[in-house]
Formats: sequence, C-alpha cells, structure tokens
Amino acid sequence: MIRLGRLPRLIYINWVLLRHGLDEVILATHLFRPLRFLGWFMPWRWLRRRHIPRGQRIRGALEDLGPIFVKFGQILSTRRDLLPPDISEELARLQDRVPPFPGSEARAIVERAYGHSLDEYFEHFDEVPLASASIAQVHLGRLRDGRDVVVKVVRPGIPRVIRRDLDLMYTVAGLAERYWSEGKRLHPMDVVREFEKNLYDELDLMREAANASQLRRNFEGSALLYVPEVDWPLTRRDVMVMERIQGIHISDVETLRARGVDMQALAERGVEIFFTQVFRDSFFHADMHPGNIFVDPDRPDDPRYLAVDFGIMGTLNPTDHRYLAENFLAFFNRDYRRVAELHVESGWVPPDTRVDEFEAAIRTVCEPIFERPLHEISFGALLLRLFQTGRRFNMEVQPQLVLLQKTLLNIEGLGRDLYPELDLWKTAKPHLQRWMDEQVGPRSVLAKFRRQLPRLGEELPDLPMRVIKTLNEVEALRSEVEAQNRQLSQLRREIRLGSARSFATISGAALIISAFVLLGLDGYAPAMLGDAPFMTWVLGGAGGLLLLAAWPR
Repeated sequence: MIRLGRLPRLIYINWVLLRHGLDEVILATHLFRPLRFLGWFMPWRWLRRRHIPRGQRIRGALEDLGPIFVKFGQILSTRRDLLPPDISEELARLQDRVPPFPGSEARAIVERAYGHSLDEYFEHFDEVPLASASIAQVHLGRLRDGRDVVVKVVRPGIPRVIRRDLDLMYTVAGLAERYWSEGKRLHPMDVVREFEKNLYDELDLMREAANASQLRRNFEGSALLYVPEVDWPLTRRDVMVMERIQGIHISDVETLRARGVDMQALAERGVEIFFTQVFRDSFFHADMHPGNIFVDPDRPDDPRYLAVDFGIMGTLNPTDHRYLAENFLAFFNRDYRRVAELHVESGWVPPDTRVDEFEAAIRTVCEPIFERPLHEISFGALLLRLFQTGRRFNMEVQPQLVLLQKTLLNIEGLGRDLYPELDLWKTAKPHLQRWMDEQVGPRSVLAKFRRQLPRLGEELPDLPMRVIKTLNEVEALRSEVEAQNRQLSQLRREIRLGSARSFATISGAALIISAFVLLGLDGYAPAMLGDAPFMTWVLGGAGGLLLLAAWPR
C-alpha cells in the first residue's frame, strides 16, 4: 500500500517517465499488460521522437529523477541478468554529476562537527569544491602543520532524500517480485536492499575512513597501490580529512603515454590489484571507476595506482570466497565440468540439475573467448550469455556478488582503455593458482599450523590431564550406556509380557462372556454346538484359566 506522503514524489516520477516516453515500459509489465491498448490513446505518443532509443530515454529519466536514481542506475548497469544489453550499456554511461552546494554550507557543517571555528584546525580551506557527487563533495585544505589535505563533507539533507526514494524503490521492487515472472528468481528486493546498504555505508564517513585505513594496511609498502592516509583526529561521521595525493587520472591516457608510462605494466598491475584484493584479502574497492583511480606520475617505468573514495567496499564470506576462486581457476583451465559441479555444490543452481547438460552449456558460451586479446571480447556480452544460460537451469542470482561483478566490469573498461592487447587470462591465472596453493596446499597447512602455534604452546602442558579426563569420561559414558541398554532390555521384556497379559485378559473375558451368552439361550442354542450346558462350562473354565494366567504377580 502506497502511503499518502509518497504520492507527490510518485506523481513526479510518473511525469518524468511520461516526459521521456517510457509509458510503454510501464504498460509492458505483467500488472498493466491488459491496459496496454490505452497507450494508443495517449496524445504524447503521437508527437514522440521515435528515433531516440529506449536506453537513452531511460538514462535521461534517471538523470532527471536525481542522484539516488542515478546511483541505482549505475548499480543496475552491472546486472546484465536483469536488463537487455542496450539498456545496461546505456546505464553504464550514467555519471554521478550533481550541482555543488555552497562552500559556506560546507564550512558550517565542518565547524558544527568540530564544535570550533575552522581556523583553529586549517590554515586554508577552499570553499570552491574540487568535486561534487550525490552523497558528498570534496574541498581542498591545508592544516596548521602545513600538510595538504582533502576534506569530504556529506551533502546537507541527503538522508531524507535517500529515505524518500528508497521507500519508493522498495514499493516497486515488491510489485516486481509479486507480478513479474522473473521476480522470484532475480530477487529485486535483495537488489534494493544491497543498494540501500551501500548508500548508508557511503553516508557514514567514519566507515569510509575505516575502509581506507584497512585497505592502506593491506597494501602497506606495496609497489602496486597507494592509499592516502586518513587524519583520524579530524574525521567525523559527516566530515573526513585525508592526505591529498597528486596523480594523473587513469582515464587521461594521452597524458599517461606522454609521460612515458608503461601501459602494459599498468594494465597488468590493475588486474593483479583486483585479484589480490579479492582472493588474498577478501576486501576490495568496489567503486573503481576512472574518477576514483589515479596513476603516480613519478614512476612511469614502475607504475603505481593511487586510489580514493572508499565508501563502497566489497567483502566475501569464506564459502563464497572459496567457491568463487575455484570457479575462476576451473574457468581459466577450461574445466567446465568442475565449473558446473561447483555451481551445484554451492547451491547456485538446483541440486537436481544435470551436470553434463550444464557443463555443455557453459562450454558453448566460454570456449570462443579464450586465446583472444581483451579488445576482441566483452565481459558484458560474456556475462549476459552466462546469465541467459543460467536462466535455463534456474540459476539464482547471488546478491552478495553484485559488487564483485560491478568491479570486474570496471576492470574490463580500464584494461580496454589502457592496453587493449592485454591477455586477462594469462595475467590473472598465476595469482589464482598461487592463492589456491596457499589455501589447500602444503603451504596452507604450515601457515595454519604457525597461526595455531601460540595457542598450542599455551594448552600443551594441560594436554595429558585433558586426555586422562577425556578417557575417564568415555569410560563413564560407556558404563552409562551399558546400564541404559540393560534398562532398555528389561523394558522390552516388560512390554512383551504386558502385551501377552493384555491378550490373555481380553481372550479370557471374551470366553466368559460367550459362556454367559450360551447360558442365556436356555435350550435355544444351535444344534451344531452340541450339549449347551457342557459347552458353557468349557468356555467359562477356559476363560477363567486365561484370566488367572494374566493376573499380575
């Protein structure tokens, strides 16, 4: 049920959809399909510019609806299982460009967070924003100790906007699950729920600062990636202060080439960073679009990435982590049988799926792309075909892998721009193989033993007494089990005896009743019974004997 408070926003959304000529998208849904004929009577259809593709119209509508819908469109662009290719490719062009709010408001927010004048902490604070996005905007500053920093400030009033639009998204997702034939398999409510989690994670700058610190520790001293340092004393929930970095935007390929940067090494290191984050740390930067990635200009022969914006980070639980690594490795080894088995084992497809049929379907999709450079293949097309194949086998979408898929598509885009001849498979396979060796090989056993060694050293002196105590408990348990077995045997005997007594009692009573019935016939007994008085005594006597035998002793 739609609350009255949502109606104005809902009316505005419908107006935007109609203005962009998207009424046929609404009328094509299962719920409104019976009313589809009404579209021909809508005056705006007669004047519509039919040459504009539907993907462009949807992108334009999302941009008009505001930053939250733009962000949702960006997430949807990675869900090739949900959308046709023309729409997902158009949504991938969505840019999170939002008009900045006044620098004086940013200054006021920072001062309110600190409870003091900004001049007590900053030698200079630039009120002209460096960048502005839907959740926050960034300003340059210099601290009193002379360090150059960037100050990220949460946009005023954004929590209310998020809550308003998320309520409507949940309403639409609920209708989709109820009326859309693919709704139960594709989990639109889970998609919105994951989007909500990401939004609120971005809203808490303390969480983003913690993400940055963790990623910085993971790559401390690394030649692959540099993460700027967070200034914790000046960081609050709605204000984050971080070291300012100087680098070349990863999308500025001409400048990178002019500075002599080794583009092949840069592309290969991007792949290595991705697989290191996912499979070594299970903690990865999930918003790796070109605006958040820079290159260190002082190391052209030994290129190093510089990362910013850590609001969206992805994690994998141990089960998904392992299955995903094994899937990648089997995929790179072209072991499609193992890929199919892993999908069944992990529950991603129903347990009654025929592995041989699923294997053949995966081989048909994947085999043509091997041994081809990156510029000749597309992960987008590959993922779309894999999802189409999975739909035939009732494969359920895994919401926890959405961010990973989004990051993988970002990596594809970066690699295509930097070094189109990059062989992704050869670059990634050694990292996966090394990770698997560390997880299941002798090195893994030794590593686990080293991790457990301090605890073993602490508990080893108590081990003999624990063994003796355990043996005593086992002996006591065995004696208890034997006693219980004896009791069960006695109980079985008593049950059998009770059953026999019950049978004798019922039979004896039946014979005595028969004797009385025969006595009551008084000479009218059937001739076949012979002498009636004699039979009466026989039946009565037999019944009495049975009752005596059943009498408890």
